[in-house]
Amino acid sequence: MSKTFGARLRQYRQAAGLTMEELAEGSGVSARAISDMERERSLAPQRRTVQALAEALGLPEPRRSAFLAAARAGRPRVVPQVSAGYCALPRPVPDFIGRAGELARLAAVVASAEPRPGVAPVVTVSGTAGIGKTSLAVQAAHVLGAAFPDGTFFLNLRGMDAHPLTGGEALTRLLGAFGVRADQVPMHEPDRAGMYRDLLRDRRALVVLDNAVDEAQVRPLLPGPGPSLTVITSRRLLAGLEGVHRLNLAQLPAGDAAVLLRRILSDDDFVREPDAIDEVVELCGRLPLALRIAGNRLSSRPRWTLRDLTNRLIDERRRLDQLVAGDLRIAAAFGLSYEQLSSPARRLFRRLALVTGPDFDGRLAAVLVGADPDETEDYLEELVELSLLQAETDSRYRFHDLVRLFARERLTEEEPAVERDAAHRRMVDWLLDVAVVAGRWFDPEYGGTASVAGGVALNDSDTARTWLETEVDNWFPALCSAADTGRHTDVIRLAEALHWFSDRWTHWGHWHEVYGLSRAAAAALGDTRLEAVHLNYLAWAQSVIGRHRQSAASALAALDLARSADDGTQQAWALNYASAAYFRLGEFGPSVRYAQESADLFEALGDADGYLQPIAFSAVALLAAGRPADAQPFVQRALAILDDPDSQVSPQVAVMTRPLTLWRAGLVHRALGESVQAATCLREAYDLLHREGVPTMEIRVLVELSAVLSGLDDLPAAAAALDTAASLHETLGAHGPAAELRAQRAALLG
Repeated sequence: MSKTFGARLRQYRQAAGLTMEELAEGSGVSARAISDMERERSLAPQRRTVQALAEALGLPEPRRSAFLAAARAGRPRVVPQVSAGYCALPRPVPDFIGRAGELARLAAVVASAEPRPGVAPVVTVSGTAGIGKTSLAVQAAHVLGAAFPDGTFFLNLRGMDAHPLTGGEALTRLLGAFGVRADQVPMHEPDRAGMYRDLLRDRRALVVLDNAVDEAQVRPLLPGPGPSLTVITSRRLLAGLEGVHRLNLAQLPAGDAAVLLRRILSDDDFVREPDAIDEVVELCGRLPLALRIAGNRLSSRPRWTLRDLTNRLIDERRRLDQLVAGDLRIAAAFGLSYEQLSSPARRLFRRLALVTGPDFDGRLAAVLVGADPDETEDYLEELVELSLLQAETDSRYRFHDLVRLFARERLTEEEPAVERDAAHRRMVDWLLDVAVVAGRWFDPEYGGTASVAGGVALNDSDTARTWLETEVDNWFPALCSAADTGRHTDVIRLAEALHWFSDRWTHWGHWHEVYGLSRAAAAALGDTRLEAVHLNYLAWAQSVIGRHRQSAASALAALDLARSADDGTQQAWALNYASAAYFRLGEFGPSVRYAQESADLFEALGDADGYLQPIAFSAVALLAAGRPADAQPFVQRALAILDDPDSQVSPQVAVMTRPLTLWRAGLVHRALGESVQAATCLREAYDLLHREGVPTMEIRVLVELSAVLSGLDDLPAAAAALDTAASLHETLGAHGPAAELRAQRAALLG
């Protein structure tokens, strides 16, 4: 039996006559980490760690290779947990046929050890709608999946939608699929792209980016060096992408198309009509999607012959000439399949065109037709059976782009405007109602009680969050629709319900639009105080996306309105947001002034939660302005309030305000030359942040703590802080920053 990595490490260290501490000094790997590896408490050392140990041990070949191989063998391969319908790989098409050359090219890219030195391979798959781009990419991912033990992922970039995913939104979803929590996702798109590349650097993962709109959308999603493979599908050639492998799909060869149709039909009677088969193939443009739809319908009609199908396809061209899809014969296949649906399924099919998001579940479908969800599921399965709908998972469905257009045409032509509008209104009402209940889970005044909204069981905050994130592409357009139709009270109700949740999902990137709508709604209602409230929300949201000058303007406008309404609370919040905006603009004078005015107002109002915010900004602004002595009373005051059991600070605010205030106190102490006190505050801040699981802030505190300890000549402790910070970076997949911190650690120890 071959030796484990831990056993080899102990054997080679002892053979070299090194203690753990000596090996730690020579390799830059902590003695504790070495001990954990030898005792096999740590089974997944990073590649750089193993290489550093091999160098320090002076291992010659073949021992070095065996050492590295033992580390790889002991490293567990965990496939990241992927949210269903989020980045999960769809099921392969059961009757996939042809494309042998394209699959062979993809396999060759994987088999090549270095497709392009230093760069992870990227393959683009392009072609017209219905040509089979997605089917090929999914088939390849399933066939080649064994070569990618770190997971296979799929993300629809929604290139043909009115609002495709932005690069930042796509990165947030991919990072989430790799296990990065929302609060760990960097604020800005370039930082998200850097984290994503770091995650892929040492992982063998296959990522399918489906339905890309253009080069600009996918550039942030391209990997750096590493063993991953990225496959991008698009109707465009994406000619602007450099250094990629390209597959441009043409129509299926006539022979493959005929085989596909025969396989779908699976009936000898049909096979005996070869001429008719060839004619159907040509009428369907040799496109897999059209062949599948037509073939499934013929199979379900036992009295039809292939000649019947051919005649119907020809006739349908006149009916569907308004469906612009490049080839009207594709639309003919859609129409033929549509006619075979039961009446309730046809009505459902038409009304699903009202859904604005890329996918939906059975409960939303049931709302559109006013039917029981269980009954509606039967009709959804009827649509799936006829290839008019795609089953993403067991509970979510989506249209093919062209089928959605066809459904929209059927809806316009077959249902009166009053019925269309009524169905749309039901959908909007349902989405707004469920979103309100889900959002209130995060509001201290409402949250904490299991409830059912619109048939959706919202039993806890995790369920509520999952629904809000999964259905965002449906409830957000519903909010926009409500705003467009003058439903001002409904707009404000949802925006208010989402206020606390928005602070937990800042990376979504559209909160400024939500609060822009709610501010406009409040103005339309003529409610000055309410407009001030939502202008304050807008100021926060603008700051989140880096629009600090706009944030300052919104906050000051809210201040004027709040003064007109004689609302002290909203005045105080407006001053607080103005202080934060000016601080981030580097204008510390106004920041300090507004923060102090805000603090005075909150104190006069007896609002302890609110008061803590501006005094924190006062401290950091004064510190940034080079006035640490003036900053110190503010952090001391904040800590005194947090320590006072009678201060009435809510638990939700205290749990994060205390460690952040301790961190700021540490910064102030350090600036005043009070290193011992600084170290004490920073250690306590780290312990509290670690308890709450906030790694991004833990890293910032540890780096500051290391600098303080270094100044106190406690180099081992300073190095340990950097080592812990580097390990946290690695857990986030940020191997570049981790390497920088380890280099600093090595330099610190000399």
